Amino acid sequence: MILYIAEKPSLARAIADVLPKPHKKQDGFIELGNGDCVSWCLGHLLEQADPADYNPDFKPWRFERLPIIPDEWKLKPRSQTRSQLTVLRKLIRQSKQLVHAGDPDREGQLLVDEVINYLGASETKKRTAQRLLISDLNPKAVSAALGSLKLNSEFIPLSVSALARSRADWIYGINLTRAYSIQGRKAGYNGVLSVGRVQTPLLGLVVRRDKEIENFVSKPFYEVHAVIETEAGERFQARWKPSENCQPYQDEEGRVLNRKLAENVISRIKGQPAELVKLTEKRKRENAPLPFNLSALQIEAAKRFGMSAKAVLDTCQALYERHKLLTYPRSDCRYLPEGHFVQAADVMNAITSNQQTLAAFLPQFDIARRSSAWNDKKVSAHHAIIPTTRQANLASLSQQESQIYDLVSRYYLAQFMPPYEYDDTRVDLTIAGGQFIATAHQTINSGWKQLLSSSDAKHSSLPQLSEGQPLRCIEGLLEEKNTQPPKYFTDATLLAAMTGISRYVTDPEIRKVLKETDGLGTEATRAGIIELLFTRGFFAREGKTIRSTTVGRALVDCLPESATTPDMTALWESELSRISQQESSYNHFMQPLTERLHQLIAQSAAVVIPDTLKALSPAPKKRRTSGSRSATSSKKPAAKKTASGRKRTPVRSKKPT
Repeated sequence: MILYIAEKPSLARAIADVLPKPHKKQDGFIELGNGDCVSWCLGHLLEQADPADYNPDFKPWRFERLPIIPDEWKLKPRSQTRSQLTVLRKLIRQSKQLVHAGDPDREGQLLVDEVINYLGASETKKRTAQRLLISDLNPKAVSAALGSLKLNSEFIPLSVSALARSRADWIYGINLTRAYSIQGRKAGYNGVLSVGRVQTPLLGLVVRRDKEIENFVSKPFYEVHAVIETEAGERFQARWKPSENCQPYQDEEGRVLNRKLAENVISRIKGQPAELVKLTEKRKRENAPLPFNLSALQIEAAKRFGMSAKAVLDTCQALYERHKLLTYPRSDCRYLPEGHFVQAADVMNAITSNQQTLAAFLPQFDIARRSSAWNDKKVSAHHAIIPTTRQANLASLSQQESQIYDLVSRYYLAQFMPPYEYDDTRVDLTIAGGQFIATAHQTINSGWKQLLSSSDAKHSSLPQLSEGQPLRCIEGLLEEKNTQPPKYFTDATLLAAMTGISRYVTDPEIRKVLKETDGLGTEATRAGIIELLFTRGFFAREGKTIRSTTVGRALVDCLPESATTPDMTALWESELSRISQQESSYNHFMQPLTERLHQLIAQSAAVVIPDTLKALSPAPKKRRTSGSRSATSSKKPAAKKTASGRKRTPVRSKKPT
């Protein structure tokens, strides 16, 4: 019997749909017509053991017990999914061949591998296990994936990388969270001061931005514009470019801070001839942006629709699993396999059938156009998020589902539209010895920009000019402006900061590493990390902005700088990437981390948490007394899921709790 182990029931059903019928739906698996079986995990069936599982003495949070570093790591079944683990144990024992069908990413690889190992599959079964990589749940795509199975052993380095990340996060997060929470209790704060490899640098980023805004002192600066007139009476403006001699009167961004200097320029240029030194005209072409990965989609959806990162991820997951209208959503890739190009016509047909507003663009699509998005060298386990070939009634979608599907569709269709073409003109002038510049931007062909309505083209024009043409400066205009503080983070800009975290790092070597990695967090975890910081009370929303709270700031102020900056996570991700590529090892990654952990714990012992946090302690949770129920507990208990993934209404005990 061949046993297919999917990550979720939705994927299992998609696999079974293209395999031999008739099917028998059993509790926790689907039996196929030829006797093979398709089963599933329910997300993570296993989790890292708690400290108390290693030693009961670790249950109380005591500083003298830190750091907690297991000699032999343990996993334990998650209580709500224990029955499904029992189903898989029996099926693995009965099987002759295993097919790993976890999600096509690092975590998906580890999730199923851990179950296979935990349930005691024989070495032969593990050695011969195959890997099924699916990113589209529609039958045609699933059948194609089944026809290109690989040996699961080829993905062991990916699994080891995920395992190292999981264990490192455990020892780092548990030990530092306990250390600083214990120090917080000394100051009367009874909440959890959680510390994490990714969450804390993200918190530090927001705290530093908030403080920068609060401490910002606005300064006036000045710009000079010359009004130029041709012999025909046509006028245009040119902006003054200060020379090197003006540097003592400028800030680090080249802005002129001295008003008298600007006024002097104006007095010198009025009525003076203007010499056109250089005229540069360039016809430029801009190709369509690539299809989305998850972060790019979250950023764009936040800008357009005000959706949080979590809302975008949840919506994508529904479009992938329930509606089967999008491909695998937790992708970090913006490219497509070259072999996928043959499906382009079918995808385009599905999109335009589903959305009549996009069908209006059909005459402008060139199905033979192959953009740079199709590139096998840029695709690994999964590809960009794109629509599937499924035709469906979109009336069943929620507003957010419709918005996301439409947005993803437009970015895909843009690959088949002409480039955006425009003329850029630059005029270099000399007036009274000073340099002035005028520019113009003229659209020639809107191309794909008309499909992506948010990408409005800029238009500016100049009169017909030529080098050596007689010109005259009619007057100079002084424009006084004020320096502006940086803006508070929003969902869109915070996600952009996480993906482009290298911009916030000064060390050139660390910056280089971060540019080569996925940034802070992963496509699958960023939304959850942001939400966790809200849950912990470290972030708060004010309108569309995200601000740090008093508690969040106090924690950052107490922590060593290395814990609140992205440098460490950059080094981690670099080393984890090397493990997945077999260029490094698990031990090479873990040993320095455990050594550093002892130093961090010792350092935390001297930290003093401000006692002002005592008033900000979370309210203690109310305990239910025997025979009584609160208003919230009077609701019906939530339905539990059986091993098959179906909901089962629990029976309420008649005995008092």
